[in-house]
Formats: sequence, structure tokens, C-alpha cells
Amino acid sequence: MSTRTRVAAFLTALAVVFAVSLWVGHTFGPDSPTPAGRTTAHPPNSGAQPGGLQVTQDGYTLELTQPLQRARRNAPVQFRILDSAGAPVTRFQKVHDKLLHLIVVRNDLAAYEHLHPVLDDDGLWRVPIDFSLAGDYRLFADFTPVGGPALTLAANVHVAGDYDPWPLPEPSTTATVDDYTVTLTGTPKAGAASTLSFTVARNGAPVGALQRYLGAYGHLVALRAADLAYLHVHPLPSSRPTGPVEFSATFPSAGEYRLFLDFKHLDTVRTAAFTVVVEDGVADHNGDGHGH
Repeated sequence: MSTRTRVAAFLTALAVVFAVSLWVGHTFGPDSPTPAGRTTAHPPNSGAQPGGLQVTQDGYTLELTQPLQRARRNAPVQFRILDSAGAPVTRFQKVHDKLLHLIVVRNDLAAYEHLHPVLDDDGLWRVPIDFSLAGDYRLFADFTPVGGPALTLAANVHVAGDYDPWPLPEPSTTATVDDYTVTLTGTPKAGAASTLSFTVARNGAPVGALQRYLGAYGHLVALRAADLAYLHVHPLPSSRPTGPVEFSATFPSAGEYRLFLDFKHLDTVRTAAFTVVVEDGVADHNGDGHGH
């Protein structure tokens, strides 16, 4: 092979290597554009990572003893919180006056309960649950183990029977429960803290003596309708017994959500439910997804 031929071959090889390098950097580099029809790993409008989407997190696991149930009103349910070694956790911190908050919802969000199970010395939690409506349910265990992080773990329960799923109620700023009307004000935005205010009236007149429930004048659970993600909701100290009852919530994405407000009046706890549509907002990836 002549010198000229060898030089030409060498230059050709360099050109091929350079072209391949450019292709790799363009395709897999940090600043590469997203091809049409695909989504990025972190959508621009996603907010704080929601909780309640995992049965195991940070070394803790929610273990249900009976994930299959039959339709009945007072179904006995038992579960444990296991540590990374598989041992039951027996010591928990009180948060909002309770060691653990159990939120129970049917997947279509037509059934909702906020319960406080009883813990025995062996780390077994027990609670009766109203499974009178058949269908698939999500159980959210909201807790803080001593020396551990605040967590919301979730697991599914399948309730046998005739399942008649309900459509999600239309968005509304008012909800009625018994002879009470609750009004919601505030514009929820995705990816940014939104203030939600609730006022309670009875028979058309403002209620002037809300009682504390779980250490506050109300307790709010927010769930994303598409996947039942359990969202970051905080009561604000500005809340008063005469209202409004205020919360700060960070919604991770735009879309439909179901809000469940527990409030106490005349020694009875009632739940007002709302469907809201969350609009696009500013992204924020610094949340932990815990619900209190």
C-alpha cells in the first residue's frame, strides 16, 4: 500500500470516529432534545413526588395479612410495618395525635374512610373497615417510625362482589354532607404551594365553633384521580374555629384530584368531598410526598 493510500485510509477512519462521537453525544448527552412523541424523565410541569404509590420505601414495607376480602361492613383488617430486616416495627411517633393514620379509598374514589388502627405489642395493627361496596381498594398507611422518616406506604385490597364503578363527580367548589355545606376557595396549581381555604355553614348559617380534630380545625387528604397518588397537604396555623380552615398543598401535576376534608362539629366528624382540576404551574422537585 502506498503512503498516499495509507494516509487516505487513516483520515477516513478519523472521520468515521468523529461522526460516531457526535451522534452519541447528540443522542445520549444531557442537553439532547426529546424526539417528537416521547416524554422526558422529568416532565416540566411535575411537582413534588407524591406518596402512596409504593408498598416499600426507605427500608420499610407495608404487609397486609388479608389482601382478599368479601363485601361486608365491618371487615377485620390486619397489617404490619416491617423494617429492612423484615421485623415488625413496634415504636412509632405520634403525628396529629395518632401513631398511624390509615386512609381507605375505593379505586373510583366513591368510598373513603380515615381510620386509626390499634397496635399490639408485636407490631400488628388491627382495624375494622367498611367494605360494603365491592371493588378494588387502596390502603394508605401514613406514619413515622421512631428514628425513621415520615412515610406514606400503600397496598391494594380486592373486595369480592358485584363491582359497579362510579364516575368521578364533576368539579365543584361546594360540597354537602348532612345539613352542612362546605365551600372551597383557592386556585390549585401544579408544582407550587397552593393555599386552599374551606368555610363551613350549617343550614345556610356560618358555623362558629368548629372543634379541633387531630390537633387542627380540619384534616385534608388529596388524591390524584388517575393513579391515587397521596399528596403533600399541610394545615396552616391561620385556621380558626370560625373559619376559614386553610391548607397548603403542592400538586405534582395538572389534572383531576379528589379532596376529602374531615371537620368536627358538635362532637361529630364529617367528611366533605370535592373534585378539583389542577392547572399547570411551576415545577418543584424538592418535596417528599408525605401527606401531613
